[in-house]
Amino acid sequence: MPRLRMRISMSLDGFVAGPNQSVDTPLGEGGEGLHEWAFALEAWRKPHKLKGGEVNPSTAVMEESLANIGATIMGRNMFGGHPGGWETSPPGRSGVPARPGEGKYLWTGWWGDDPPFHHPVFVLTHHPRPTFELKGGNSFTFVTDGIESALRQARQAAGGKDIALAGGAKACQAYLRAGLVDEMEIHLVPILLGGGERLFEGVNDLKGLEPVRTVATREVTHLKFARR
Repeated sequence: MPRLRMRISMSLDGFVAGPNQSVDTPLGEGGEGLHEWAFALEAWRKPHKLKGGEVNPSTAVMEESLANIGATIMGRNMFGGHPGGWETSPPGRSGVPARPGEGKYLWTGWWGDDPPFHHPVFVLTHHPRPTFELKGGNSFTFVTDGIESALRQARQAAGGKDIALAGGAKACQAYLRAGLVDEMEIHLVPILLGGGERLFEGVNDLKGLEPVRTVATREVTHLKFARR
């Protein structure tokens, strides 16, 4: 059966986003520092259609995390925008029609009209919204009936490949508490955020996930756990 593989960057004090998240600062204050190790990699930049980048000990970790993924699950905050119901896209941001003929557009997320996933993405939310498709084989389905439904739909869409659990914190917590995560990769970054979204808030049991690999660099330590 396809595995659910969680991957996320975390600060030394346990946060996966900094305080005061907003449309302008989606990762919160200081949150960009959690991902600088990835932004520098050629293996990260290529799927985002960016040139250049480094090849270093984190490259193999990144390549492995991207391999054999047929669908992605993410929370509402990671998809982007604002809390509450869906509003029209912010100025200068891409969108899809809210309803035919209305002239209003709904934001399509942080990634423009050609996101880096290139497979179906399932977004956990309390607010219904039609599925839409973008370039490169990207589609976004909005799931309002729970994490099990999202996982079931993702498995059907993945075509036998694994499913990525991309975050944010609340989505990861829900799947961890339910014991549905088969593989967990923590990219531990040696910075302190002092506040924001804690990854393991309310998670008291890893449900059989055990450490299987550590890759340490000056910028980040990659900790991989798996269900044996």
